[in-house]
Amino acid sequence: MEPADTPSDPPADTPADTPAEDGGEREHRPLPEAVRSRVVEYGSDVLGGLRAAELPAALRRVAKFEPRRRARLAGPQIAAQLETDAAFRGLVAARVEQVWPELAEGLRRGVLPPAADPVAVGAAAYLIRPQGWQDIVDRVGGELERQESAREADEAAEALADLRARLDEARAEHREEVHRLRKELREQRSTVADLRRKVHAERKRAKEAEERAAQAEEEIRDRSRLTSAQVAAVEAENRRLKARLEAAEGQVEAARRAARAGRSADDARLRVLLDVLVEAAHGLRRELALPSSIATPADLVAEGRSGPARPVPEVGAPTDDPALVDRLLELPRMHLLVDGYNVTKTGYPELPLADQRARLLTALEGLASRTKAEITCVFDGADVEAPVQQGQRRVRLLFSDPGETADELIVHLVRTEPPGRPLAVVTADKEIIAAARREGARPVPSTLLLRRLDPGR
Repeated sequence: MEPADTPSDPPADTPADTPAEDGGEREHRPLPEAVRSRVVEYGSDVLGGLRAAELPAALRRVAKFEPRRRARLAGPQIAAQLETDAAFRGLVAARVEQVWPELAEGLRRGVLPPAADPVAVGAAAYLIRPQGWQDIVDRVGGELERQESAREADEAAEALADLRARLDEARAEHREEVHRLRKELREQRSTVADLRRKVHAERKRAKEAEERAAQAEEEIRDRSRLTSAQVAAVEAENRRLKARLEAAEGQVEAARRAARAGRSADDARLRVLLDVLVEAAHGLRRELALPSSIATPADLVAEGRSGPARPVPEVGAPTDDPALVDRLLELPRMHLLVDGYNVTKTGYPELPLADQRARLLTALEGLASRTKAEITCVFDGADVEAPVQQGQRRVRLLFSDPGETADELIVHLVRTEPPGRPLAVVTADKEIIAAARREGARPVPSTLLLRRLDPGR
């Protein structure tokens, strides 16, 4: 039965011939599993439509479940209640009589519909309990067992037929395999005979080859004796040539010493001339009031940008500097590019971004004042709201433009520098490190610069 067929209010009265009590009647044997499942399904359907007052106390908790879930989870409780509670069983029987009146009438008259489902007949007989209902349930159980036995017999017959067919196939395959193996055996025997003939021919050729090898060995011994005599003559000629070569090398060395003596005088005159030119260049620069340096490639990149900058105070230099950073900064015309936020978020991420920038720039200003190196610090410009004009400082401060990241700006600065200029990039970003190495720049870990700026770390 489907839940849609269950009325919201079951009949107030059970049929007159449905007993209110079992009268001590019990089935002869346990219900067949199919009949029991059908009885539980009927009870589950009726349980959802009962009023609260009609619900058995043991089933009130599961009455709100969906019917299929109710039958699956509370099946044993529903079956036990139908067995012991005549009133609840009467309500379910009344629902069965309402849905299948012809079946219920036939059960009361002792006439079983020949085309009826045996499971439905057994469930209806168990619930309505007409005269002789135990025999009806037993007959249904026997019929179900006969159907199951017939089904098993059919399956066994099908399995036997399948096994026989497979046996016939295996026999046929066996015959074919034997025929194939016999054919292969004949072919192998023929092959063995051919191989024996070939082995005999090879042995004959091997014997002839051994004879030729003996003759060749004799010829080699004769040639070896002749070669030994020729080698002795060549070695004597080599010794004579080595003596001549040593004499020639002595003459060349004497000529080199004479040339170095003459070149030393030329080098001294060239150095004096070079010092005169340098002094003249310095005097011309002072006379014309020329600037001490020209614009660098990084200055040209910075000219087209209006990124924000913040002035920061200067601090003193640390006392304990890592050797690698010092050696890099001592190189002539060294340009140090710093990935700002990569360094600050490694060293002091707990500070606000503005304080991070100020702290790093302060330390870099002190480093630039001591080493005179060109230092450029690059930050992302997306988080800086108020653009401020950059003042005079030793560290060049750049912010990325809208739509551009600091990583892209650093790579652009690296590519702008001319080949051969010493260039170092301070970052821990793997993409920037790879790009810097491709362009010939030296990557420096952010932690190393932090230790250089703050020896107490």
